[in-house]
Amino acid sequence: MDYSKQKIRIGTRGSVLARTQTDTIVTALQNLYPELIIQITILKTSGDAQQNVPFNQVGTKGMFVKEIEQALLEGEIDLGVHSLKDMPSELPEGLHIACIPKREDPRDALVSSSGLPLAMLPIHAVIGTSSLRRKSQIKAFRPDLVVQELRGNLDTRLSKLEQGDYSAIVLAVAGLNRLGLSQKITEHLPVNLCLPAVGQGALALETRIDDKKTASLLAPLHHSETAIAVSAERAFLRRLEAGCSVPAGAYAQIVNEELYITGILADVDGSIVRKAQEEGSIHDSEKLGTRLAERLLEMSGGTVPKG
Repeated sequence: MDYSKQKIRIGTRGSVLARTQTDTIVTALQNLYPELIIQITILKTSGDAQQNVPFNQVGTKGMFVKEIEQALLEGEIDLGVHSLKDMPSELPEGLHIACIPKREDPRDALVSSSGLPLAMLPIHAVIGTSSLRRKSQIKAFRPDLVVQELRGNLDTRLSKLEQGDYSAIVLAVAGLNRLGLSQKITEHLPVNLCLPAVGQGALALETRIDDKKTASLLAPLHHSETAIAVSAERAFLRRLEAGCSVPAGAYAQIVNEELYITGILADVDGSIVRKAQEEGSIHDSEKLGTRLAERLLEMSGGTVPKG
């Protein structure tokens, strides 16, 4: 297909990280199609507009994607570039995730002002995070630590650490890597200590279902192993009907053609962290994710803990 006269309009959030992620997609498309015309539109989401409000109090799923999805539905843009972990498990009618590029490192990172890892931080050290998932797992590992709310973009969070507001903060490794800030990482938290958010480290390229031209443009960027893994994770999230107000996480990976998915469903205070694993065929990814969620729901008495 000749793309020399084709134009693609890409929508993204305005944060430095969102722009950087979008730039990686733009560069990849330009390398594939040097004559392709690319237009970037910056959209402010409700999540960006309420940065002083805790995630579990914002009160909406998709707070970082809704405005981009609206622009897609109204035909103002052709492609939305998202962090996959921001995507609700159910998408608006008429939209789909057309492409999932290869996943970055899915782990969480501890960035501490002292350079000490999580296990060696002083008693009652103050940890900053906006995530109930991270809070519950950190408290389970170190009940003595004080976990306080931390919101804002990545630069804001790092500056608050430097100002001495926190002893350490927890961020996604992928975001730090993408911004060239991996040297700031004190410790890569192992997944058996801090299980990642669903889709963490992956990008989601969202389009209208009927837009076959854009889908064909994106096809070479799709990474099937990542897509299979995150489909299991998102099925897990869908079964829990969970959002930012639920301390839940899941991580799936393919080993020797088998899919392994681990999930947690925790109490916010970390007093109980329920963990389970499922394994099976890569062709049953969604079934495995759903089954894992059902196991954890059964372990929690059929209810989902909320913050």
